[in-house]
Amino acid sequence: MLGECGMLERDRRGLRKCSVTLCKEMVVDELFIQSLQTDDILTDSMAESILAEPTSHKRSWRLLSLLPKRGPRAFSSFCSALRDTEQQHLCALLTESPERDGERQCPQTARAKDRAEEVISTTYPIQASGRYALFTKTPVKDGEKERDEEKERYVDSPLPLPTQEGMVPAKRARTQESMEMCLDADSPITSPVLPCTPDFYLSHCQQSYSMVSSPRGLALVISNVSFDPCAAPDLDSRKGGEVDEEVLRKVFTELDYIVTVRRDLTAPGMRACIEQFGRRQQHQTVSSCVVCLLSHGVEGAIYGTDGQLLELDWVFEAFDNAHCPLLQNKPKMFFIQACRGEEMDCGVEQSDGPERTQSPGCEQRDAGREGEGDGDTRQMEERGRLRVKLPQRSDMICGFASLKGTAAMRNTKRGSWFIQEVNSALRFRARDTHLSDILVQVNGRIKDREGYAPGTPHHRCKEMSEFTSSLCKDLYLFPKYHPQY
Repeated sequence: MLGECGMLERDRRGLRKCSVTLCKEMVVDELFIQSLQTDDILTDSMAESILAEPTSHKRSWRLLSLLPKRGPRAFSSFCSALRDTEQQHLCALLTESPERDGERQCPQTARAKDRAEEVISTTYPIQASGRYALFTKTPVKDGEKERDEEKERYVDSPLPLPTQEGMVPAKRARTQESMEMCLDADSPITSPVLPCTPDFYLSHCQQSYSMVSSPRGLALVISNVSFDPCAAPDLDSRKGGEVDEEVLRKVFTELDYIVTVRRDLTAPGMRACIEQFGRRQQHQTVSSCVVCLLSHGVEGAIYGTDGQLLELDWVFEAFDNAHCPLLQNKPKMFFIQACRGEEMDCGVEQSDGPERTQSPGCEQRDAGREGEGDGDTRQMEERGRLRVKLPQRSDMICGFASLKGTAAMRNTKRGSWFIQEVNSALRFRARDTHLSDILVQVNGRIKDREGYAPGTPHHRCKEMSEFTSSLCKDLYLFPKYHPQY
């Protein structure tokens, strides 16, 4: 029996039956929509209207309202798109729905299965890599005639859980599926980077770093997602890491950087890649440089896929004024998405009262350490006759996903908290905000986020990002503005 505009009635009933779950859990992003466009299920205008919705829930609702009108192939293409975007549990929910088999069942059996679906999911804590994971099983009765036998079959429901990027000693068997809880409802922001205005550029360019080259600079993204099970048996796959790398590739491409993405490198491979990147002659003609490192980590180092550590201090050294002269006096930006310890931030209850302020007089400690008065004139004249020297390391800014000793949180569907907020802030605020203030705003957004995983230590978990800076001027990216000379 055909439903509206040719969709099978059983498929239409299945969509309607599962619509609440789909709206809650489905991630409708550009890749998902492109899959349906490729199959000619959605038109360009339909795709635009779906992606224009402000939240994931509304995007899902609009898509589900359109699908029944898109012909008999719409259901199978929809299921294929779910599989292609690693949402197999939702595909299984649809294809195993009793509504799809209803036309072949007697009414009594169909009603029995409907009642069987209305059970409450049971949540079990599973020790997973030193972390707890939610493992949800839904008991489904096999029909009225078998009720006396009290036989139940269980269907695994892979709900995503928050995971820590860090290493911990206790490990779970690799045969079990690692799962993470969806911590928020929205997929990564894909709104275009807002452009800088000519007036803003002209009023701020003098006191900031020169950012006039096109491209603005070179960007390197190293993303370790899959780790060698033999060389690094304790390092789980970083599901969601591929989302982060794509988010960074897109946003820095829009910011006019030439982006190089390298996936799954050993520690020696990361070192060689960074050394090669730092020697590229194109650094001489561009205004800046970006390096993003995404992996498991500990304080001061990140893991290669071989389980070996790469020291972050070596990374910064590779771009300092001595080792990378082509980038002297140019801003170098680093973003580190990795744990810096094993401790999970459980947060504290906020107490009433005014916030603490900085200690008075804290800026007076170094007063008077340098010479004062006319005694410095002779030294200044002597320095003027010498070649200007630079400190070993300067003009760098580095954003860290977490504080020292604590774990960073990552979502399997939408990527890490930190990269999500960096992406959003760059897209909306880079037009009129310098990078240090952007990272302050990122800190504020991370501070407000909270995990949701009832029954596990991750429930109401927190994270706090931070950044360090040796920048000597304001760093505005001046997106999409190219001065005419």
